[in-house]
Amino acid sequence: MNRTRVVVLGAGIVGAACARELSRAGFDVVVVDRGRPAGGTTSHGEGNILVSDKGPGAELELAKLSIGLWPRIVAEIADEDARAASAIEYDPKGGIVVATTDDGARALTAFAASQRGVRAEPLSLKELAEAEPALTREVTAAFHYPEDAQVQPAGAALALLGSALRHGARLRSDTEVVGASVHKGRIIGVRVPGEVIEADVVVNAAGPWAGRVSALLGAPIAVRPRRGEVLVTTPMPGVVRHKVYDADYVGAVGADSGELQTSAVVESTWGGTVLIGSSRRRVDFDDAIRPEVLSAIAVKALRLFPALADVAVMRAYGGFRPYVDDHLPVLGADPRLENLWHATGHEGAGIGLSVGTALLLRELLTGTEPAMPVEEFTVDRPAVVAA
Repeated sequence: MNRTRVVVLGAGIVGAACARELSRAGFDVVVVDRGRPAGGTTSHGEGNILVSDKGPGAELELAKLSIGLWPRIVAEIADEDARAASAIEYDPKGGIVVATTDDGARALTAFAASQRGVRAEPLSLKELAEAEPALTREVTAAFHYPEDAQVQPAGAALALLGSALRHGARLRSDTEVVGASVHKGRIIGVRVPGEVIEADVVVNAAGPWAGRVSALLGAPIAVRPRRGEVLVTTPMPGVVRHKVYDADYVGAVGADSGELQTSAVVESTWGGTVLIGSSRRRVDFDDAIRPEVLSAIAVKALRLFPALADVAVMRAYGGFRPYVDDHLPVLGADPRLENLWHATGHEGAGIGLSVGTALLLRELLTGTEPAMPVEEFTVDRPAVVAA
């Protein structure tokens, strides 16, 4: 029996998760990437798996779905390859969101109350000090989100992709898509230099490059890059115990302005280094590191953790996140070109949302009832197909 041939465009974490889900379901999967696996946006993120930063709506439901899937998937990969699973560095350490003004406290309390189905536990100042001893005492409200977690993003993507390959998927790295092969309004393959890779289904999971890729395929979607930067300190184990951020992070995530938005986001890794973010700005694909952006990030982080003032910064990095004007992922079939599907637009949440996105894609492709409503993610909504 012939299997359905699926070409997944993009070997970042969303593409890798989709490839794993589809190959395990019996699809004949080829993953195509113009570079190397996890070499783009995925390797330039913090590894967030969060519900704490998402208000009521479809994205929060996708986050809840994904957070429930991650432990199971890590366990499944561990059964296949223990070393690959350990590279994921899955850490369900929880998150703490704090406010430092009276207005911020009211807004944070109202936001937490609006998140139905999410565990958001108010912390007294004493409880907060016990949870994060190095955190500033200038806090007006704090909530603990025990469901928040973290992974090492490149390690997680490679583990997901490795699992897909063990289930029969194939990888074409260093292979750039230059167009589509179309017959009677249906995509039947993707053109790469020197050949056509035939397909029954094409999945555009190219992250911030999804807009450019979709245009090459003849069905453009309005996914654009939004840049973020992160500082990395030398190891300081135990100083920061959770993912900790100021409540204004939620506002920065949802901001529509292309101008620089910064907020304090601080967390440690398994190796003891501390990741300090975050920033958001629209600069197309300009990958220059801007000292003034790093300075603005550091100033806000020091207000939360004054103890970081004397810590050496080991490096800084930045990356592009796939941005859509209505701040929702794009998931589903493209109504303009049969057999073209999109799985992109997660902005900075793609690491955490990847596994839920992959599950929904597999359910939609197989005609299974989706695990959650997907109507808000459709391709034909105004923010996605706008010129």
